[in-house]
Amino acid sequence: MMKHILTVLASMAFVLPTIAADAQVPYPEGYRDWHHVKSMVIDNGHPLYEAFGGIHHLYANPQAVAGYKAGKFPDGAIIVFDLLEANSADHAVTEGARKVVGVMHKDANKYAATGGWGFEGFGGGDRKNRVVRDNAAGACFACHVPQKDHDYVFSRLRD
Repeated sequence: MMKHILTVLASMAFVLPTIAADAQVPYPEGYRDWHHVKSMVIDNGHPLYEAFGGIHHLYANPQAVAGYKAGKFPDGAIIVFDLLEANSADHAVTEGARKVVGVMHKDANKYAATGGWGFEGFGGGDRKNRVVRDNAAGACFACHVPQKDHDYVFSRLRD
């Protein structure tokens, strides 16, 4: 019996990291070539300034563009917000260093606990610097819950 328990535990040691790795949101390679949804600036004085102050550019892959149009996003839809520092000089606001590449990745089965969306932030745009990790429910999804009627997405396509 003890040998059986040890065998089960040993096999779990190999399976659990694979499950966790499968649930990770992948870095969105080539996202700057996707459809540009919009840009915005969160400036000092905004309630989210401390966490998200700067220039945001939002990008959507083809599945996400279809989701914006349909009002419901299919599995495989990816939305990226590229957050950059905002520098002001000579009456102009320009892009500074990249702060984070934020990603929403739709997979209804894999991310069922967070409305079908996986969330990740890559600090400084570094593919290896995951800043959300296992905290997607508290760090991201909790803020997106009020957007349930829009499939948890704040942004909208514009003409």
